[in-house]
Amino acid sequence: MAYLQLDHIDKVFTRGSTQSEVLKDINLTVEQGDYVSIIGHSGCGKSTLLNIVAGLTNATQGGVLLEGREVNSPGPDRAVVFQNHSLLPWLTVYDNVRLGVDKVFGSSKSRAERDEWVLHNLNLVQMTHARDKRPSEISGGMKQRVGIARALAMEPKVLLLDEPFGALDALTRAHLQDSVMALHQKLNNTVMMITHDVDEAVLLSDRIVMMTNGPSAKIGEVLEVPLPHPRKRLELAANPTYLKCRQRVLEFLYERQRFVEAA
Repeated sequence: MAYLQLDHIDKVFTRGSTQSEVLKDINLTVEQGDYVSIIGHSGCGKSTLLNIVAGLTNATQGGVLLEGREVNSPGPDRAVVFQNHSLLPWLTVYDNVRLGVDKVFGSSKSRAERDEWVLHNLNLVQMTHARDKRPSEISGGMKQRVGIARALAMEPKVLLLDEPFGALDALTRAHLQDSVMALHQKLNNTVMMITHDVDEAVLLSDRIVMMTNGPSAKIGEVLEVPLPHPRKRLELAANPTYLKCRQRVLEFLYERQRFVEAA
């Protein structure tokens, strides 16, 4: 049995008498410890699919199974990190993480254990030094680190990343990609990430799910990335397997773009 299964998912949005089918017959299995990226052109329903897995949107047909149980509402077993950090501006870094920890572990961990757990997760993303700062006092990259710490602190079965580095400058983005790679190695957590960035997808992923263009987007191809972990960015630059995977994703996206322009 698959750890996470997306089973015959369709999604239709209805506004008045108008219906638009965003996703059509999406089938995907994700094994425990997998890092899976979903890539495709804008408007192909990537974020809608992630929201269905998160339980923030319900599928019109089909569903999501996690460890054999259907999930159709939000829960701490699926934590989301959005492109916009979505931290509460009036709370400190520590309190932003503590809020989720209290919610999830309020009855199972003592106050001291919860405090220790918050600090442990801030330490994982190297943000302990900023524990007493508010979001307005730290950089965009730091905010995303706190968002990742908050998500990890809930000990989710699946970590969902919706273009988590999209709003960051190139250098900060590279640092955070390296951090997420190191965390994945350390925790062996199951990750599903939305991205527009081909290099990011190949660098981080075990598999890349390539979506066809909307409306009625489907999974066009799933590409295995047979590169051993840990991966070092500079060493991969000339690696033939890396370059071959990168080329295949670019070809797929370019072909889809041609179809759009011809339509």
